[in-house]
Amino acid sequence: MEAYLDNAATTRVSEKAAEIAEKVMREDYGNPSSKHIKGFDAEQYIKKAAETIAGTLKCQPKEIIFTSGGTESNNMALCGAAMAMKRSGNKIISSCFEHASVYSPLIALKDFGFEVEFAPVDEMGHIKIDELLQTIDDQTILVSIMYVNNEVGAVQDIAEISKAIKTKKSDIVFHVDAIQAYGKYRINPKKEGIDLLSVSGHKIHAPKGSGFLYADEKVKLRPLIFGGGQQKNRRSGTENVPAIAGLGEAVREAYEDFDKKIDYIYALKEHFLERISEVQGTHVNAVPECNSKDYFFNSMVNGNSGDNKQCYNQTDKMKDAIRTTAPHIISISFDKIKAEVLLHALEEKNVYVSSGSACSSNHPGLSSTLQAIGLKRELLDSTLRFSFSRYTTMEEIDYCIEVLKELVPIYSRFTRK
Repeated sequence: MEAYLDNAATTRVSEKAAEIAEKVMREDYGNPSSKHIKGFDAEQYIKKAAETIAGTLKCQPKEIIFTSGGTESNNMALCGAAMAMKRSGNKIISSCFEHASVYSPLIALKDFGFEVEFAPVDEMGHIKIDELLQTIDDQTILVSIMYVNNEVGAVQDIAEISKAIKTKKSDIVFHVDAIQAYGKYRINPKKEGIDLLSVSGHKIHAPKGSGFLYADEKVKLRPLIFGGGQQKNRRSGTENVPAIAGLGEAVREAYEDFDKKIDYIYALKEHFLERISEVQGTHVNAVPECNSKDYFFNSMVNGNSGDNKQCYNQTDKMKDAIRTTAPHIISISFDKIKAEVLLHALEEKNVYVSSGSACSSNHPGLSSTLQAIGLKRELLDSTLRFSFSRYTTMEEIDYCIEVLKELVPIYSRFTRK
């Protein structure tokens, strides 16, 4: 049997998204900038995708800029907005546990004279809003906060953060990395005070190389790519019509019967957490107040409770706590077992997980996210991420648990001092 539990890294493309992408490549392959019928047909796919996406965000299609994915969307938002507003100020604020595609361009912007500060989070991965506000001054032009953390699944109250920062300084542009949130939450940028929103297609069953940036029509962006002036001069280059068409279809599918899909993914998460205590050496919350022998060993689930006093062997409280986190992500630290060792041991059993963000594997080191939430140092390189999608089955969850029950005691015995 195979259990693919690495959906936060990438998802399998849906059949309908793949079909429409192939149709565009084989039949409707015209350049959307061409003036003949083939070009017109290709352009219609772009328009339809923009309309579909805009419908989910309650915005205008003209506020959607198609990109090659989340990394480009984040770079376009941060660098494009910062450069456009440079005369108004030079300070940018973000959190201390953003994805590399946010952190890296922010560090690069320092070379252009920008000041960058990073606000802290608490042990559950929630922004400390009071400390965030303390960093805002009259030079602050841009704040960037991720909606859902890609490693531990912590969810920010984006509307509250936006209201707080704009109350302090009304002309701040607020960027949200929604790469792990879009398709899992109903997001309304206008109501939530979001000026720029980044999305990646391959996280929601669309082709890799697809994504978009929502940019409120009032926000000024300096282009990062110059050329033929496509997409109203905001992002030049011939559009990747097959990927865009696939993205539009994947978005339509994601928000069709939305509640049913999300409830199913939460059910997968609940089932996983109910069974993980069967694995020797694992509990689901580090809470001294709960004294169940069945739930306390040496490993733990990270950032998974809305209330650190809740005990997950109380089913109702467990379900309430789980609903405060993203439906599809679970982070577990297996004490004294190297994450990479356990990852490859699982791989040999056809169970596929990750040891954090897939992008971070290109820059190996201790996770800044896990450090930010205060995880003990000895657990930083002992943590795996399990992530689900609507295609994940209960059988895959059960198989993964059975394999963990087999492997964790063995590797714990080998490595424990």
